[in-house]
Amino acid sequence: MKIKLVVVGKTDLSYLQEGIQVYHKRIPHYLPFDYVIIPDLKNTRKLSEEQQKEKEGELILGQIKPGDELILLDERGQNFRSTEFARFLEKKMLGGVKTLVFVIGGPYGFSQEVYQKASGKVSLSKMTFSHQLIRLIFSEQLYRALTIIKGEPYHHE
Repeated sequence: MKIKLVVVGKTDLSYLQEGIQVYHKRIPHYLPFDYVIIPDLKNTRKLSEEQQKEKEGELILGQIKPGDELILLDERGQNFRSTEFARFLEKKMLGGVKTLVFVIGGPYGFSQEVYQKASGKVSLSKMTFSHQLIRLIFSEQLYRALTIIKGEPYHHE
């Protein structure tokens, strides 16, 4: 299985970029991994939140290929402990999913079209984090889950 992480907008803060890169260098040791950054929308002052979500949604859906399974990182999604998330991933691997695509949306969330295309939603916390910080948190949790699946000693319980 391949995992693709799609994010809207660049990460501005260097300390977050560095942390993200640490995990993105480690993940391909376990499986193929792509990181896709959808550029920030330009000239958004005249757009409503809904219009911004729709435009971002079109760009997100443009990254989804037939047969991909789409999972949204959304505060209203399913909560997992790290070991449960590892089992979730392992089930997808064993279930024959070729590409599992996780998406971190922009500051206003996702369009209805993106929600309709998604097969699930995952929440990393009941708290709200910036879409930039979630990239680092998710990347670490993805790496942690892969080490759990492989039985490596990174995760302690």
